Amino acid sequence: MIGPIVIDDLRPRSPSGRYPAKAVVGEAVTVSADVFRDGHAVLAARCRWRRVGARRWSATPMVHVGNDRWEGEIRPDELGPWEFVVEAWTDRYASWRRDVELKHAAGQDVELELREGAELLAARAAEVAAALRPTVAGAAAVVADAGLAVASRLAAGTEDSVATALAGVPEAGDLTASGSHRLMVERERALRGAWYELFPRSEGGLAAAAATRLGAIAGMGFDVVYLPPVHPIGTTHRKGRDNTLVAGPDDPGSPWAIGSPAGGHTDLEPSLGTWEDFDGFVAQARRLGMEVALDYALQCSPDHPWVAKHPEWFHRRPDGSIRYAENPPKRYQDIYPLNFWPAAEGDRKALWEACREILEFWIARDVRIFRVDNPHTKPLAFWEWVIQAVHSDHPDVVFLAEAFTRPKMMAKLAEVGFSQSYTYFTWRTTGPELRAYLEELAHGPVADYMRPNLWPNTPDILSGPLRLGPRAAFAIRLVLAATLSPSYGIYSGYELCENEPASPDNEEYRHSEKYELRSRPWGDPASLAPLVGQLNDIRRRHPALGELRTIAFHHTNDPALLAYSKRSSGAGSGGDTGGDTVLVVVNLDPHAAHADWLGLDLEALGVAADAPYEAFDELTGVSYTWQGATPYVRLDPALPAHVLSLRT
Repeated sequence: MIGPIVIDDLRPRSPSGRYPAKAVVGEAVTVSADVFRDGHAVLAARCRWRRVGARRWSATPMVHVGNDRWEGEIRPDELGPWEFVVEAWTDRYASWRRDVELKHAAGQDVELELREGAELLAARAAEVAAALRPTVAGAAAVVADAGLAVASRLAAGTEDSVATALAGVPEAGDLTASGSHRLMVERERALRGAWYELFPRSEGGLAAAAATRLGAIAGMGFDVVYLPPVHPIGTTHRKGRDNTLVAGPDDPGSPWAIGSPAGGHTDLEPSLGTWEDFDGFVAQARRLGMEVALDYALQCSPDHPWVAKHPEWFHRRPDGSIRYAENPPKRYQDIYPLNFWPAAEGDRKALWEACREILEFWIARDVRIFRVDNPHTKPLAFWEWVIQAVHSDHPDVVFLAEAFTRPKMMAKLAEVGFSQSYTYFTWRTTGPELRAYLEELAHGPVADYMRPNLWPNTPDILSGPLRLGPRAAFAIRLVLAATLSPSYGIYSGYELCENEPASPDNEEYRHSEKYELRSRPWGDPASLAPLVGQLNDIRRRHPALGELRTIAFHHTNDPALLAYSKRSSGAGSGGDTGGDTVLVVVNLDPHAAHADWLGLDLEALGVAADAPYEAFDELTGVSYTWQGATPYVRLDPALPAHVLSLRT
């Protein structure tokens, strides 16, 4: 039977409720719920929360924000699983206080109400903290004293100090609790970070890349260096340049065709160097303030040791051959997918355990971030199991899902455990598309458990305005990715504005680095590297840009202009402890200048309607003094964005 108080629609939560919502250490997490009951009594609510297994609960009051919705804020401070519950009760003191004040203001006799209040306060005095009992008990005594004037008794019982003493103290009469909800708390890198994808073989191997490229990548302000598979590459059906079926003697093959006589997923491609070179690469990245992310691609070349040793782990065709990977019209003759559901249960367990051991091997080599290749082509049950197994021993490991797939599958992968996900940002190019998509990611139900990582390009994808696009197109997409999301990444060569597609219809690059070595003019004076460095520096100095759920979009009359802001309650730039607010305005047209009078939501910006405020452009160093909601902006393709820190 339903109780007198209803607690519904708790957030954060996962859609099924089977899996935890997500947060990172120190993140402010808003817990909200619908709380209501019959009649007109005043309710109170709080959130209780703790790390799973801890003996002591923390509690934070919740406030009514409208339409029976209540909110409170918690800040988990340790890695691992947490839980929270929402509790609600009828606040008899607040109900009495409201009613007696209304009756007295209407000139009605309140003697009985004062007697009721005195009894209530006397009873509640025993339930508050010891330091507050004199306040409540003293008020009870004054309210009960019929020899005093009614106004004095009423004032004593309703003063704010009494209300404060009783706030958040539950009453046993109809105390109602929700079920327990889970929250997986990960480290900050699961939410925030700038990624750079690098093929070390194009730089001459791991040792050469560590010596020549890591410093430049760190100089641009990146947090993560992501490497495609570093394992031995097969030779059977090896692809040649431009994905041709016949490889030349010098063609290196695709790194995703994993396995050769030199070994499999726990071995190193000989042309990249030695284990000493790999460990040196990881150590050098850490010295420069970066982490190395590795590709976790669960597939094999025909030459992988597993093919001969464990043929039961692969799909067989009617003619006895092993099925290779296909994504029509694309065919990958050099790659064999794994069969995660072999007929024998023992074979399945052995395969899944072998896949987990791959992760343990690289974790032991100081790798804590994995970009997972095509996770939507493997069972959700496997990801649920393997991520939980790894996190039970290594809660600091971060998993990024490369899931360019159907929305519900993408969301489900996040729900069952992935820390981050690639998104459809690559294909969202107009103002309305970007606004709708980011509002979905930041404010929709997926915001509770799916964290976006925005990539303008990948080795597989050259899309939208970047195809044959000018330098301004690359600058635009860079600014958007870096400021819309706490996490974003670019694939090597983006800063050089590589823009040639494989064909008018093919989204891949011409002369793809997946199949050949690339030599790049890193010192090109037209490189976007300085802008990349500026943006990453701005991201680090402005905690607002590390937020996702605070994004707010503002009105523009010109559809080529997109305006949005983010706020943080943490310390802002320049020692401003009052918070941090950043307003970004982007010209989405890489070919022409656009100007407009903006329509800013001043409340979302924390700016008073009649107060002047400073808008400091972090990209140019120019400061503007604005007043009101309609400042004028003009943006040229040469520098197509304002990134403005606002100061009142």
